[in-house]
Amino acid sequence: MCRGCCAGLTVDVPAPGAVWRSGSAAPEEQLLIPSGFGGGRLQEGRTEEKDSIKAAKMALDRDPGTGPEQRDAADQNFDYMFKLLIIGNSSVGKTSFLFRYADDSFTSAFVSTVGIDFKVKTIFRNNKKVKLQIWDTAGQERYRTITTAYYRGAMGFLLMYDITSEGSFSAVQDWATQIKTYSWDNAQVVLVGNKLDLEEDRQVPTEDAQRLATELGFLFFEASAKDNINVKQVFEKLVDIICEKMNESVNGDANASVSHKGDGLKNTTRTGHSGCTC
Repeated sequence: MCRGCCAGLTVDVPAPGAVWRSGSAAPEEQLLIPSGFGGGRLQEGRTEEKDSIKAAKMALDRDPGTGPEQRDAADQNFDYMFKLLIIGNSSVGKTSFLFRYADDSFTSAFVSTVGIDFKVKTIFRNNKKVKLQIWDTAGQERYRTITTAYYRGAMGFLLMYDITSEGSFSAVQDWATQIKTYSWDNAQVVLVGNKLDLEEDRQVPTEDAQRLATELGFLFFEASAKDNINVKQVFEKLVDIICEKMNESVNGDANASVSHKGDGLKNTTRTGHSGCTC
C-alpha cells in the first residue's frame, strides 16, 4: 500500500487505440476534437466535428498560456502515447488532482466538470518520452452517457474517491463495474483516496480501501491534490505498470508487437516495482 495519502490543448486525440508510436497519425475519421474549447471541454449535448480541428489550432495560437513547453507537449515527438481517464463521484477532487499534476497548481474554486475535460503532459520514464493524454470526467449521473464513451481505448484509469465521503467510497464498486463494461479487459486501474489533507474528517478507513483495492486487483494510493501528496507518484506508477504489461506481452510472444490499439497487454498480477522499460 502506498500511503501519504505540460498542460495544454491537443488536436490529436487517440481513438480506440491508446498507444501511438512517434510519427504515427490517427486516421481522419478517428480524430476527435471536443467542441466548445475551454481547455478542451466537451459541453453537454455537443458532438465532435471535423471542422473543430481548425478551431483547436486557433485556440492553441491565441491561448496566452501556450508557451514553448505547452506547444512541446502537443507535438508529435514522443515514443509512446497513453490515454488515461480520471473517474469517480462528483466533488472527489478529480479536476484538482489533474491540475495539480499537469500544472502544479491548486484552487478550491473549481465548479463541477461538465461532460469531459482533458490535459496533456509529457514525461520521461526510463529514457522514453511518454505523452499522457489525461481525461477528467464528470461524476454526475446525467453525464455518464458522454463519459463512458471515452472509456474505450484508455490504457489506464484513476478511480478516485474522497476519504471524507463514505458515499464516494461506496460508489467505487459501481465505477469498477463501468470500467469492466466499457473499457477493454487489460486496462490498468489505480484506486485513489483523495483529500488526505482532511485526515481529521476521514470517513473511509485506509484498511477498508486497501482491502477493496486488493479484491478488485487495483493498485492503491491515498493522496492530496491540495498538499501535493502522492499526486506525481500515482501517475508515474500507473504509467510504469502499463509499460510493464506491454513489455510482458512483447517478451512473452515473439509475434507480439505494440499496436496503435494497445491490444498486446496481458491481464496479469500487478507488481510493486516501478521504472518504465517500454
